[in-house]
Amino acid sequence: MVVDQLRARLSDDDTDRLFHALADATRRDIVARVTVDGYSVSGLAALYTMSFAAVQKHVAVLERASLVTKEKRGREQIVRGNHEGLQKARHLLDQLEMIWRQRAGRIADILTEDDERDLP
Repeated sequence: MVVDQLRARLSDDDTDRLFHALADATRRDIVARVTVDGYSVSGLAALYTMSFAAVQKHVAVLERASLVTKEKRGREQIVRGNHEGLQKARHLLDQLEMIWRQRAGRIADILTEDDERDLP
């Protein structure tokens, strides 16, 4: 079953971390930015009206969800999008979409069967 395939690919904890990470607009914006180009944490902090520590926490959430990686370069931490983590997220969302499309298709089939039974 499709649900079992989802569980085989990502654990429930991994899935929870992923959705938690993407649930925040700032974190989604950070992912979008670092997917195009790497940013230092201080460079990211300059883009938002929040403290450096708050941006660091957002980056840590994204890193735990495997959506970004950090690379130490001198005294700075460079944040980049993690292609593999983003692909897992995409695959998970594709699988969830497939589940809902199958369910919608089944509902349509049931409604068609009911309509056919109502015909004289």
